[in-house]
Amino acid sequence: MFQVGVLLLAAGTSRRFGGDKRAAVMPSGQTVLATTLDNIKQTDLPFKLCLTDSDRDLASTLVLDQQKLIFCQNSANGMGATLADGMAQIEGWQGVIIALGDMPWVQPQTYSTLRDSLAKDIVCIPTYKGRRGNPVAFGAQFYDDLRYSSGDRGARDLIDCHPSAVNLIAVDDRGILRDIDHLQDIQAN
Repeated sequence: MFQVGVLLLAAGTSRRFGGDKRAAVMPSGQTVLATTLDNIKQTDLPFKLCLTDSDRDLASTLVLDQQKLIFCQNSANGMGATLADGMAQIEGWQGVIIALGDMPWVQPQTYSTLRDSLAKDIVCIPTYKGRRGNPVAFGAQFYDDLRYSSGDRGARDLIDCHPSAVNLIAVDDRGILRDIDHLQDIQAN
């Protein structure tokens, strides 16, 4: 069986937001990070959550098994460094969906669709009305490159280097285009 898991990157500093956006409350009453996690949990996909090394208090509020948590030593060096730290600690997955903690509107079906579309030599990118979004799924062929990610571009350079491997997957989920950078983004429709 082709095992796919979700690596949830949530170790950012929220500079533009002005506080810890992971703890910001959504209209549902849940935090941004809890909402994102709940959507992933609804898929029954295995997942791991990347946090900063100083996020142990936050981690204790999430009620997750310790093996689902990755405390990234290099997160201050950007999203790419967090991705590299996270990739170094996953095993047994033939594919990985790279998800972002500040995208609570991504629907569970989107994660499942990416899982079902993935193969070891493919990168699956969801699209909504022709626009590319997140999360992005990578087959195991790309793991070595992901383990050496750096900077704030995450895996974008890897995608740019392998255009023939990219499989665009149309989804009916505008949540793939919505992230939270500012407080008003939480209330925006």
